[in-house]
Amino acid sequence: MCDTCGCGDPELVPVDVHEDILAGNRHRAEHNREHFRARGVFTVNLMGSPGAGKTAVLEATARYHPDARCGALAGDLATDNDASRLNAAGIPSLSITTGSACHLDAKMVHEALHAFPSWPDLDYLFVENVGNLVCPAVYDLGQDVNVVALSITEGEDKPIKYPVMFRNADLVLLTKMDLLPHLRHVSVANVLAAIAQVMPANKVILFSAESGLGVANWLAWLATRRAAQVGTRHHGDHGHGNEHHDHEHHHV
Repeated sequence: MCDTCGCGDPELVPVDVHEDILAGNRHRAEHNREHFRARGVFTVNLMGSPGAGKTAVLEATARYHPDARCGALAGDLATDNDASRLNAAGIPSLSITTGSACHLDAKMVHEALHAFPSWPDLDYLFVENVGNLVCPAVYDLGQDVNVVALSITEGEDKPIKYPVMFRNADLVLLTKMDLLPHLRHVSVANVLAAIAQVMPANKVILFSAESGLGVANWLAWLATRRAAQVGTRHHGDHGHGNEHHDHEHHHV
């Protein structure tokens, strides 16, 4: 059970206390967001079930575009296995181990940044959230976008079973598509239809870290979203505050 939000036990955390927790988290998330935007760091909250392929997505990102300045915070209950994989792939990464909490929150991310001194020099910071299709959807971390990795092996009805996760997503990566020929009773059309029922924007990329399917579309989506966000920041600056953006950027 989650030590932070009391999920799964409505009697443990009364509604008013729960709302106080979320309000405090929103305040810290805005603080994180101010830091990210002041330094031009585009931040992606990458969520999904355990084994959905979140780490593999980031490994593929580094493999297909090694010039992109990416970093990651990798959340898990225990071990630094994912951060070790990402560091080996060329993505400077730091592990956040939560103990028993089933999601990251804004405070955890903020504290991790203090131990991750290279983050202000990044173009992209990926927060690989704890494997879970419930709680991570509720907690703002200060990110620019929410991305959900959904494996084709997880079943056609996952989006409608866990609608909050997909309702809050800006993009779904339908991962492990290379395994589709081995899944006799899975229909991509049914998965897409389930996503469309609960996801307002309904943006999906078919993806395989193994074969490279969809990686180019993923990189293009990141570049477009980052360019729009950075353009908005610069427009809002009206010529001020550019000291945070005077280094050369290598865009995905």
